[in-house]
Amino acid sequence: MISALNRRDLLRLLIVAPAAAHLPAVAPAAAAPAGPAAPGILKPLPPEIFTVRGTNAETKPAALRATGLLTPADHFFVRNHTSTPRIAESDWKLTVWGSGLHGRRPVDFSYGRLRSLPSVTRTAVVECAGNGRSFYTTQQGETVTGTAWTLGAIGAARWRGVRLRDVLHYAGVSSSAVDVMPRGLDDPFVSNGVDLGRVRRPLPLAKALDDVILAYEMNGEPLPHDHGFPVRVIVPSWIGIASIKWLGDIEVSDTPLASPWNTDFYRLFGPAHPPSGSAPLARQTIKSAIELPLGATLEAGRTHRLTGRAWSAAAPVREVEISTDGGSHWRRTRLRDTPRRNGWVRWTADWRPHRTGPAELLARTTDRSGNTQPARSVHNTQGYLFDAVVRHPVTLV
Repeated sequence: MISALNRRDLLRLLIVAPAAAHLPAVAPAAAAPAGPAAPGILKPLPPEIFTVRGTNAETKPAALRATGLLTPADHFFVRNHTSTPRIAESDWKLTVWGSGLHGRRPVDFSYGRLRSLPSVTRTAVVECAGNGRSFYTTQQGETVTGTAWTLGAIGAARWRGVRLRDVLHYAGVSSSAVDVMPRGLDDPFVSNGVDLGRVRRPLPLAKALDDVILAYEMNGEPLPHDHGFPVRVIVPSWIGIASIKWLGDIEVSDTPLASPWNTDFYRLFGPAHPPSGSAPLARQTIKSAIELPLGATLEAGRTHRLTGRAWSAAAPVREVEISTDGGSHWRRTRLRDTPRRNGWVRWTADWRPHRTGPAELLARTTDRSGNTQPARSVHNTQGYLFDAVVRHPVTLV
């Protein structure tokens, strides 16, 4: 649950108000014209591809079976706090400001000026911190809050943009800077009657200067509106909230920064964690998914080619194993792609079941750092970072 704004957050909202005054006005999106209703999402959401979850749209893992290693934009999940804004590139600008700049004077970048900087391309997954959250309840019998994602709050794309470090150096980042905080241009987020402001979350300067980019293209095309047009942040290996969409400004600070998205949200609370909660979440975890609907019906006595995807934020995938008998026996799958950092791999395995009735399929990922999916995830009240092996029920007829 989100607590009311504390004194520090309220003061910070007042501090950032002058910068907010320079942000362009944006219009909220209308509902998608086809598929199930999803308030504020622009693109069509056909039910064979998406499950609508409030203001969000989850990709059905089975819908990725016919796609390649990259997730097409029309299959990419949508995580919105409010509504997708419509922003014209001619109206957009990025303001870099704060106590961590030489002279402390704001520096503006138009869309054209940003695109004139040297570009880079990175292939990376973006995954919501709550991906897999529903399995805390359905598989482990534990109560959690938040959107009940299965395993479809993730997508992989080829992102093109500019290095955040280049933008920061151009703006005059000082040696005293410690944190940067990108902020989006979507509407302020209101929870329990409290206006938390626009979505924003701090990054330590070391990460900002490492592999973070400000992306304006996705899979060779301009960013779609639902995925951050004109410009979004991409923070490889970190939880999705760090990859702020519809970027409007970046605060650079010589003191640590905070927002509700790293104080009330995106930390671990519960009996297994400190009373004040864990440190703010950063890196994602390890998972695997089978590209079949949960509860799918399959024919016994014939060979089925099982497919899926596996990923780890800590290191490239080393192997994926499957069990077709609920976890009693395991065998290795065939990886279809070369494992790489910040990406996922597709895997296949043939299975010829002989008996009819219910069965459980399991997929288990191990990465090159030796991390393996556990049988059970450590519970936290907001349901983040589910990493356990998912028990995937099927019926054989």
